[in-house]
Amino acid sequence: MVTRSKGSRSKTRYKLKKTIRVGRTNPITKKIQTFDESDIVHIIIDPSIHKGQPHPRFHGKTGKVDDKRGNAYIVEINDGNKAKKLIIRPEHLKMQE
Repeated sequence: MVTRSKGSRSKTRYKLKKTIRVGRTNPITKKIQTFDESDIVHIIIDPSIHKGQPHPRFHGKTGKVDDKRGNAYIVEINDGNKAKKLIIRPEHLKMQE
């Protein structure tokens, strides 16, 4: 028998699916957006960009920007009772309004 693949994108058929919309699929404004420290951001994974993508378990979570590292941001979130720091590129982040 063949063993099942257990990669980081397994069991994400509907979570990491893009909706069909008109216009550009990856606008440049998502890549060049900037965040300041202590900004509240939502983690919304863009499945077409693999680089700087967090684990799918963090999709839809909200956190606070702690620091900038290169092109990416360090985002603090609470995963249950444990505080975690994630390194995420700005394509996968959305500012809270």
